[in-house]
Parts: sequence; C-alpha cells; structure tokens
Amino acid sequence: MSVSPLPSSSSKASDRGSNFQFGFIDLLKVIAAQLIVLHHLAFYGPMADHVRPVAPVLIDWLDTYARIAVQVFLVVGGFLAAKSLSPQGVSTVSDPLRVLWRRYMKLVPPFLVATLLAIGASAWAALWMTHYSISAMPTGMQLAAHALLLHSILGYESISAGAWYVAIDFQLYALLTMLLWLTGGLARRRAMPWLAPVLVAAGVSVSLLYFNRDAAWDAWAPYFFGSYGLGVIAWWARDLGRRPAVVALLLAAIVLPTLYALAIDFRSRIAVALLVACALVLVSRRGILLSRQRFAWIRSFGRISYSIFLVHFPVCLVVNAAFAKFVPAQPLLQACGMALAWAASLGAGAVFYRWVEIPLSRLSTRAPEHGSPLRVPATA
Repeated sequence: MSVSPLPSSSSKASDRGSNFQFGFIDLLKVIAAQLIVLHHLAFYGPMADHVRPVAPVLIDWLDTYARIAVQVFLVVGGFLAAKSLSPQGVSTVSDPLRVLWRRYMKLVPPFLVATLLAIGASAWAALWMTHYSISAMPTGMQLAAHALLLHSILGYESISAGAWYVAIDFQLYALLTMLLWLTGGLARRRAMPWLAPVLVAAGVSVSLLYFNRDAAWDAWAPYFFGSYGLGVIAWWARDLGRRPAVVALLLAAIVLPTLYALAIDFRSRIAVALLVACALVLVSRRGILLSRQRFAWIRSFGRISYSIFLVHFPVCLVVNAAFAKFVPAQPLLQACGMALAWAASLGAGAVFYRWVEIPLSRLSTRAPEHGSPLRVPATA
C-alpha cells in the first residue's frame, strides 16, 4: 500500500475539495454534538421521565441510539489526527512526547474547568432533587485521576458524562502518535512508505474483530481504534494526488475488514463509523455538499462543539433539578424544560469557548513544533 505525496503546489480543485471537506466535517460535528446533548437529556432525566409517556418513541430513541453519534467524533478525530501527524501517510512525528504534551494541554485544561462546573452543578442540583445523575463530592484521588485522564482505568466514577471520551481521545491520539513515530524512521530508511497505512489497517481489523466485541476493553484505546483508524485511512484515501490503484487499496482497507466484522457481529455503532468514513472520502474527493464560507453558521457551531460537549452536562443537570423542584410534572412543561436545557447548553458552550477554551488553548501553542505546524484538533 504505497503512498504518493501531494503535488508541491495546490490546485484549485484541491483547494475547493478542502473547503467542502471541512465544511462537511463542521456539519458532522454540529449534528453529533446536538445528538449527544439530547441523549444525555433523555438518559439522565428526570424531565425525560415525565415526557416519555406522551413521546415514548422519541425519548427511547434518544436514550438508546443517539449516543451512537460519538462514532462521528471518533472517525473525525482519526481523520484530523492523520492530517496533523501523517498528512501523506508517512510520519512527521520526531518528538512524540512534545506532540502528546501539546495534545494534553489542548484537551485537559478546559476539561478540568468543566469538571469543576460539574461538581458545582451536582452540589446545586442535590439541594433541589434526589437523582442517580448527581455525583457525590469527589475525593482528591478521584480529581487527580481525572486530571491524568486515568479515571476509567483506575475505576473511579466519572464526575461528568463526557469524561470518558476525553480520556479515550487522548489515548487514541497517543496510540497513533507512537505508532507513527516508531514506524517513521524504518519506513524512510527501508523505503517502505506503505508501512504506517498497513499497520493502521491491521489495527483497525484487530480492534473490530476482537477488542470492540469485548466490553471489558471499553476503558482502553484498542476498543475504539477501529472507528478512529477508519478516519485515519479516510484521510489518506481522500488525497487527490494518489494513484487510483492506491486509493482503491485504501478504500478496501476501510470497507472490507469492517464489513467482515459486521458480518460476524453486527454493531450499529461500527456501521455508522463505516458510513462516516466513506462519506468523508467521497466528500473530500468530489467536493460536494457544502461550502465552509457559505455556511458560516455551521462553522461557528462546529468550532464550539468541544465546549458544548464539556459543559452541557452540568447545565442540563441544573435545569433538570430546577424543573423537578419548581415546575409541575406535566409532560408539556417538562418538554419545555428539555428544550430550555438544550438551548442553554448551546449558549453555555459558546460562552465557555470564548472565555475558557480559547484562552486555555494558548497553553498548547507554547511548546515548539515538531517540524511542520501541528494543528491539534478538538475531536469532541
């Protein structure tokens, strides 16, 4: 599976493809973020418990299936990680520790601020209601485990609903970084530019056929690497500078192991990941659907998706508690509460992005780059 570099000068067609490609990614992130917020509103009640009798199909779907939207973040995360770390299928990672430190500083400071907000929201909500979604006051060790992104591995209860994903995102990025670093030198010395793509494709196959079928692994990156790796390969396959035969091999690495894994053990989440990966390749290569400039509002919402992901849980918790305490348990009124919590989550995400994520993101830019500019994307 050889890798052909891009032409030295970008063509108008490739510029247009990039424009459409990232507009599409913004759209995917917007949709996925909304579904995650609505899923947690349905799952963590109690407003949803009062609405369920009059809208059982909707609430049950949000409760059971909307969480699959996290696959969008996993695939897009792999797609953008490949863009930063291995844009042409050959590693650009020379200092993996520095790369990982930058990623940690991108993800964790805003995550810790959101964790503190979740602690305050739980204490506030406990004054107005009793519910399983309210976390107990965390211990010092629990907070330290969250700061190190080890809470799931060490068996600590997550303080906020999205805490597990932040940890998994970092694990996946670290796994890909180390794989590319370890293979990069060998690939260059032995003239094996296909080495990294082959190993990623093998990792996808092992993940889908073994690790992802065993829930005991769901605190570890190999459980999710199937979806993440599909995004990585999708980035390489979207390259307009590659020979058609190479693109066909990359597409086969996306489709064949995934279909085989689904035939053995069908998982809707993996089917969604396959669809997203294929859509990213199609949109990137064909330049279809939507322009990032024309749909600026989608870009704006896509930009704040990580902040929405971080702060929506404490916002929804407080609104749930307020409606449990002060509003009659009537389905229509409680449905209005769910809509209010959803809207408040979007507003809080915008504020959090402006006043927390942007200032703290400057911390991740202080370390020198590892060669070419490294853009560390927020995958959630």
